[in-house]
Amino acid sequence: MEARIWNRIVKYTELQGTSGQEFMVRQAFREDLTPLVDETVQNGLGGLYGIRHHVAADAPRIMFGAHMDEVGFIVTQITERGMLKVNAVGGWNPYTVSAQRFTLYTREHRYPVVSSAVAPHLLRAGGRDGAPQITDILFDGGFESKAEAESFGIRPGDFIVPDVKTQLLANGKRVNSKSWDNRFGLVTILNVLENLQNVAVPNTLIMGANVQEEVGLRGVAPAIHQLQPDLFFALDSSAADDLQSATGQGQLDQGAILRVFDPGVIMPKRLKEFVLDIASDEKIPLQYFVAAGGTDAAGAQSENFGVPAVALGVVSRYIHTHQTVWSIADFEAAQKLVETLALKLDKSTVNDIIYGD
Repeated sequence: MEARIWNRIVKYTELQGTSGQEFMVRQAFREDLTPLVDETVQNGLGGLYGIRHHVAADAPRIMFGAHMDEVGFIVTQITERGMLKVNAVGGWNPYTVSAQRFTLYTREHRYPVVSSAVAPHLLRAGGRDGAPQITDILFDGGFESKAEAESFGIRPGDFIVPDVKTQLLANGKRVNSKSWDNRFGLVTILNVLENLQNVAVPNTLIMGANVQEEVGLRGVAPAIHQLQPDLFFALDSSAADDLQSATGQGQLDQGAILRVFDPGVIMPKRLKEFVLDIASDEKIPLQYFVAAGGTDAAGAQSENFGVPAVALGVVSRYIHTHQTVWSIADFEAAQKLVETLALKLDKSTVNDIIYGD
């Protein structure tokens, strides 16, 4: 992997931004995106897209959308002992939250905090099997009292984000980071646009990222209304299930994924066939994926007069935790797939995908 790509991966996975608090991610993304496109546009919720305009006014509008936000927490209350009560922002397995490092962001400052845990010495007999609740986990910034915490500017509504360093694992083939769901999409978009800088594409190419995906796909609809795509591809990272079997959904090192079905999207037939043919022709490793959760593709498809949409991407182990493990080979396959789709989606192909029988 080139150093510039690795540095971009580290930069974006270590950036911190929960749903509704994506401003640091958006600022970095705008700086990197702007030189690669003809125009950047932002919507009222904070989604940001770059556009490469085609000379033909009737060229198809092809939209690739990632999402900026990651899962985290929001402060709901400060206890008299200076501890912070929270609600989850996005989906968390409560068993993964305790005894981890986080950053607390106030209006003007950032502070280190840790999530509370019960030491095994204090557990009563039979108490080990009780499932924790997110609202029972306190966050500890070392404050002695509510008054002291408030004197540091802490208030309900402040947000808390995992604090993790990205690292290459021993075999050089896999990476450990937070937030590959979905900084994968941001890095992929920037890499593809760099590779296509001096290459003509047969469409108006729209690439960027939405906000608030992790809390109900809230950011994609404004982007669809603003940018009016003919086709929409969500770029996202999905949950790998490959620890004990080679038959589980989503295997590391087996290529990009094509989400053929999830609770929000049944992939349009012509679009599915086109993606499969592209992957076969270009010898891009691709695996089918049937998901239990949704992506921005679900939020996009019913907007306007209907937008054929699907999610592409990669799988990652342990998503929505501090420590995600993912495959460099899968990332490279997904990037090649996105780049090839951008090059192949001309007017006749798009018309066939949308209107063909």
